[in-house]
Amino acid sequence: MRYISTRGEAPALGFEEVLLTGLATDGGLYVPESLPHFSLEEIRSWRGLPYAELAYNVMYPFVEDAIPADAFRKMLDETYSVFTHKAVAPLVQIDSNEWVMELFRGPTLAFKDFALQLLGRLLDYVLEKRNQHVVIMGATSGDTGSAAIEGCRRCKHVDIFILHPYQRVSEVQRRQMTTVQGDNIHNIAVKGNFDDCQRMVKESFGDQSFLGGKTQLAAVNSINWARIMAQIVYYFQASLSLGGPDRSMAFSVPTGNFGDIFAGYLAKKMGLPISQLVIATNRNDILHRFMSGNKYEQHQLEHTLSPSMDIMVSSNFERLLFDLHGRDGAAVKTLLENASKGPVSIEDYRWKHARKVFDSDAVDDKSTCDTIRDIFEQNEYLLDPHTAIGVQAARNCRRDLAVPMITLGTAHPAKFPDAIAESGLSLKPQLPAHMADLFEREERYTVLDNNLGEVHDFIAKHWKNA
Repeated sequence: MRYISTRGEAPALGFEEVLLTGLATDGGLYVPESLPHFSLEEIRSWRGLPYAELAYNVMYPFVEDAIPADAFRKMLDETYSVFTHKAVAPLVQIDSNEWVMELFRGPTLAFKDFALQLLGRLLDYVLEKRNQHVVIMGATSGDTGSAAIEGCRRCKHVDIFILHPYQRVSEVQRRQMTTVQGDNIHNIAVKGNFDDCQRMVKESFGDQSFLGGKTQLAAVNSINWARIMAQIVYYFQASLSLGGPDRSMAFSVPTGNFGDIFAGYLAKKMGLPISQLVIATNRNDILHRFMSGNKYEQHQLEHTLSPSMDIMVSSNFERLLFDLHGRDGAAVKTLLENASKGPVSIEDYRWKHARKVFDSDAVDDKSTCDTIRDIFEQNEYLLDPHTAIGVQAARNCRRDLAVPMITLGTAHPAKFPDAIAESGLSLKPQLPAHMADLFEREERYTVLDNNLGEVHDFIAKHWKNA
């Protein structure tokens, strides 16, 4: 399988190169030249499989040119053995034909573990084979950073530099990143917002001269195709658990960077019957404004009770735009250049095509807290603020009550005690046993100004072979 850039000018690459490259040389994102497609009969035959085996069936077509089948199976077995629930992505019913898929049973209590535990093992395999060293540079709005560090900290050929917005992630999220010890782990708190951190990462991939030609950057953000690939699997898992593929499913996805919901869109294109995908956002609602009114326009980023979604520049949205424009990279490049200058729209027929499967909603902090409280009072089930946004958006946008509605439960509520307190519930969610001493662990991080030169200087001085 070959991978092509969404902007049409970079060379096509194999999986191994895409894994290490991250951002294409033309500034675009890599996507498969073609997708595997599974028949209903084939999908039906996967019912009852352990999660790792299902993951192999869904993902192996994407990597088969680069990784032997037995090696990939071993990676998947190791990846999902560290999750704390045997089902890996269990479903919890919260109302009639309404479900939450718990994606927070991994080591760092967030859905990012599904991809980043695997990404670390993929990098280990490829870098060992090549005898190559890389510098991982990533930006996080809260969860990607800790999942990346946990997934990659044991990699022998990697130095990790994670940028997070200073004082704009929850304390639990920060401590999960900054208390992991290791000479190859570096946390940078940038005096800015997540979009500033993400911009620095993208610009750094475009010009890596600050590394002096001695190494190269590798991506852990969802610009890396391997992240998207791994997230496709749990859509199949949820469907098969509730009668799929013989009935269609609807999914509501709390999203800021569009990666998780784009994985659902790909699952549908690969043959999984999905009738509706709900884009659930907070006040930073650029995706909702586009999907509801065909207007893509950046507003001022706001700080909310759901900080992992405090994002205004949704990187993976470019991958959907590439599809909506008939995979015309030049058209996507022009559109995004115009979007950097002001509001843009796409042709009405392209937008209506997207609306056939996508709906959207923006949920403010008050409604988020109301949903957390209501669901707990009804079920004694506690939602984190991001999942609460997904549940409320699902209820506001649901097309057909006969179709199971599955909200992706993206994080453990213990990561966001402030939101739980704001909801009026007199309880404090407890961290799992393996994190019980989190607040006693020593923190290590460096605060830097919102200045790319300072960040580059820090990385150039601190990677192990500098």
